[in-house]
Amino acid sequence: MGRRKDRNGVSGAPTRALEALVAAGVDHTVHIYDHDPRARTFGQETVDRLGIAAERTCKSLMVRCEVAPGACEYVVAVIPVRHHLCLKAVARAAGCKSAAMADPKVAERRTGYVVGGISPLGQTTAHRLFLEETVLDQASILISGGRRGMSVEVDPWVLVEVFDAVPAPLVA
Repeated sequence: MGRRKDRNGVSGAPTRALEALVAAGVDHTVHIYDHDPRARTFGQETVDRLGIAAERTCKSLMVRCEVAPGACEYVVAVIPVRHHLCLKAVARAAGCKSAAMADPKVAERRTGYVVGGISPLGQTTAHRLFLEETVLDQASILISGGRRGMSVEVDPWVLVEVFDAVPAPLVA
């Protein structure tokens, strides 16, 4: 089972995601669990380890959007872990011609986080952020805290009001 800690109880250096939340004065709760290095479905691992509903547990996905022939923009889509991202919906929300999942190595390089620990906050390169609109009905959601085995619970409206996420229908 996971260990629940507040931002002052986190051992080690804070991640850029936690630093962004603290700098913005956002109330949040950090959830820590022992990550299994064999896990490949990181979002489901979070659900299983912390016992928090999958509808409230979100994953951050890096998407490559074609804005014009030969020109692209990378954006981040935050959706519940049990859903599949609809790339056409992301393209529509971002105003792009088409969209495809970013290569994992590109996602790691652009965000500064490892796959399975990519947070929508505190990325090394700024990206537009899109949020599955249905999560706004939840009192709180979990997003990655910036490393595997760390999730952060926040009010989903914080992503919109403080971090400029654009709510949109994103799931298939």
